[in-house]
Amino acid sequence: MSVTLEGGFANPPVDAAQAFRAAMEAMARPGRIYEIGGAVPPAPMSVAAGALILTLCDAGTPVHLAGAWDCEPVRTWITFHTGAPVVGAAKAMFALGDWAALQPLDAYMVGLADYPDRSATLIVESTALAREGATLSGPGIESEHALNLPELAAFQRNAMLFPLGLDFYFTAGTAVAGLPRTTRVS
Repeated sequence: MSVTLEGGFANPPVDAAQAFRAAMEAMARPGRIYEIGGAVPPAPMSVAAGALILTLCDAGTPVHLAGAWDCEPVRTWITFHTGAPVVGAAKAMFALGDWAALQPLDAYMVGLADYPDRSATLIVESTALAREGATLSGPGIESEHALNLPELAAFQRNAMLFPLGLDFYFTAGTAVAGLPRTTRVS
């Protein structure tokens, strides 16, 4: 069997439930780093990003692939395992790539006044996640958390769009952290 057609969840009900729990916990508790696994996606996609894609995407959730992630093995793997169509940034509900490849952020949907949920979630692949750097506060954070973000200004501008805006997952290896639009970054 082709490598791109392998690598889905070995035990789909259990693996998907565990990955969904980690994804929801990461978004509900911004800046905390969680382990997420079960997927074996093709390079350059991390295990965490693969698990998020398998858990959160389906035929009704268009995905944008940026930079090195826009390659045939990743496209085929996503299409085979989720049925999610690969689209341009403007039509994406999810986008995958590293920070540089996902730019400019204004290419993605930030929602509509009547439907703020019609916005994109960006899965930002990183080399490592650490509890240092930017200070995070807001809903889901008792006092403060820290997370190594690629920059501050973009996330500060995004928070000012609330209730519109983008949501973010940061992934590295099997680690995932969430940053919803409600989080204040300093």
